[in-house]
Amino acid sequence: MSKQRDYNEEINDTEDHQYAYGFDFDVMHPYMIRSFEPFFNKGNLLELGSFKGDFTKRFLSCFDDVTCVEASGDAIQIAKEKLGNKVKFVNSLFEEAELPTKYDNIVLTHVLEHIDDPVLVLKRINDEWLTEGGRLFLVCPNANAPSRQIAVKMGLISHNSAVTPAEKEHGHRCTYSLDTLEKDAKAAGLNVVCRSGIFFKALANFQWDELLKTDIISKEYLEGCYQLGQQYPDLCSSIFLMCERGE
Repeated sequence: MSKQRDYNEEINDTEDHQYAYGFDFDVMHPYMIRSFEPFFNKGNLLELGSFKGDFTKRFLSCFDDVTCVEASGDAIQIAKEKLGNKVKFVNSLFEEAELPTKYDNIVLTHVLEHIDDPVLVLKRINDEWLTEGGRLFLVCPNANAPSRQIAVKMGLISHNSAVTPAEKEHGHRCTYSLDTLEKDAKAAGLNVVCRSGIFFKALANFQWDELLKTDIISKEYLEGCYQLGQQYPDLCSSIFLMCERGE
């Protein structure tokens, strides 16, 4: 790393970009859980990158044993206030974390693009943290999302996989597409079992937040976007790999 990172600073909103939007909490989180549930193993769950605990809370109806690793001490403090003693928190970098056991389910959502050496972390997941038969649920923002491709055509960003200045302030190191995400997963030794996308998306997050305040967007429309995303994963807001431990 060229300089010391401040993980507490990276989670703060910037002047023109939020770290997380209402669209993430109200739309993407429920559909992510829905995409994961058919593949969940019985047993425990490790969430790598819990932020302020909003997504973590959704796992508590599925798992009694949840552990979270988070680099930001500020984020963990907020998450603890929300979740109390229902979750075990580890304040550590993934590269340095020492965990007491292996896990039947590991979740890494909208985090890998923040990591300086993503293959190293994915290799730790494969070699050290997944149980035999354990599953990794890996989700990243999609470089080829229509909203992003439109931004390229508008001249707002240079190319689909560009890291914008605002994203860089939030700690992004790259922007994945399905092929590059699978490349890193395979390089780490993981076995990619399922490839999919979550939610067809032609509008930016801030535009979705404005629309969700109105009655223009119905539940049926959201459901249609979710189902269409399964048909066209490369045009989704997020891309999703379900991986198992490789030898």
